[in-house]
Amino acid sequence: MDTSIIESEALHLPPSERAKLAHSLLLSLENLSDIELKEAWLDEAQRRADEIDQGLVELISAEEVSAKARLLLK
Repeated sequence: MDTSIIESEALHLPPSERAKLAHSLLLSLENLSDIELKEAWLDEAQRRADEIDQGLVELISAEEVSAKARLLLK
């Protein structure tokens, strides 16, 4: 099953349906074993590293993130 196709289809759902789907997916993660959680985080880290290596995402410095967070908290 190709997750990019699933993601693309899910993004075409109405907001309320996307929220329900996201909630269900998040709840499904609560039942993972420690090993499964570790693997999931490693997969996510690899996916993000690949996006960076391919230039698909814009990197933001920690200083900029902190400054934006402080502005939001005011």
